[in-house]
Amino acid sequence: MLEARVKQAAVLKKLLDAIKELVTDGNLDCSPDDGISLQAMDNSHVALVSLKLYPDQFESYRCDRSIPLGVNLSSLTKILKCAKDNDVVTLKAADDADSLGLIFESPKEDRVGEYEMKLMDIDQEHLGIPDTQYDATITMGSAEFARICRDLSALGESVKIEASKEGVRFSSDGEVGSGSILLKQTAGSERRAVRAKTDPDDEDDDEEADKKPTIDSEGEEEVEEEEEAPKKRKANGGAKSSKKAKAGSDEEVGVSIILEKQVSLTFSLKYLTNFAKSAPLARAVSLNMSNDVPLLVQFDFEQGTLQFFLAPKISDE
Repeated sequence: MLEARVKQAAVLKKLLDAIKELVTDGNLDCSPDDGISLQAMDNSHVALVSLKLYPDQFESYRCDRSIPLGVNLSSLTKILKCAKDNDVVTLKAADDADSLGLIFESPKEDRVGEYEMKLMDIDQEHLGIPDTQYDATITMGSAEFARICRDLSALGESVKIEASKEGVRFSSDGEVGSGSILLKQTAGSERRAVRAKTDPDDEDDDEEADKKPTIDSEGEEEVEEEEEAPKKRKANGGAKSSKKAKAGSDEEVGVSIILEKQVSLTFSLKYLTNFAKSAPLARAVSLNMSNDVPLLVQFDFEQGTLQFFLAPKISDE
């Protein structure tokens, strides 16, 4: 059987708000060791959603054997609206269950709501996601990412994302007009990104003299000074990041670019705007790009990781 307690209903609500317009139905794959995951493509087979909820981040987690729970995300959203944001949510299902039990408990334990949702039999192929070494990784505030997508959507249907030594440029050209937004590296991050690209084996040289933070082979910061959020961190998208980030504004997460080579790709703004709805989950988002491969948009939050993969548009040129 499955019994998983989520610390706050708000986490599940934000997750569903982020993916329900892309994915209608999907299997919640529950595993004894890997927690709960969901992987599904949108109806157009252009975007892939991959969600992982880590078992050690639940208030309590029990799963006797691997079981798929076929859920309609719209129905699950409706039931979760019955929970207050700070309620503890318990998910329950027997091994051969035809329904998913949801229990909402207030923190003071003076209110308990019990609901059941009918499960679906969904025949869904699980795609293997290959490990990819991306040519460019951009880390930025998730609110800033959402704002850029919203602003450029007023101009056109597509956005060109160019990562170069100058920074990362988002540009759109449509019937209304054209516009572009250039984000430069936040002060202090440029040397780290260049160092990670050109000199990963000589991190210790002149460390004390320069007082530079180092970058390991995965591009993560080994903190000597508190700076903006590194490339990947499983803590609310950078909750344990810099003094700036602790100040509370998403704009202060900063922009970090790790560049192996210049990348320029065009994507649908409709999909990126949908991905940006995940901004309330995490303070930071990472955009991982290589020429001719799908874009990876990743949000790391306390409970797990939410990834979106989007195929680039083929140029008419």
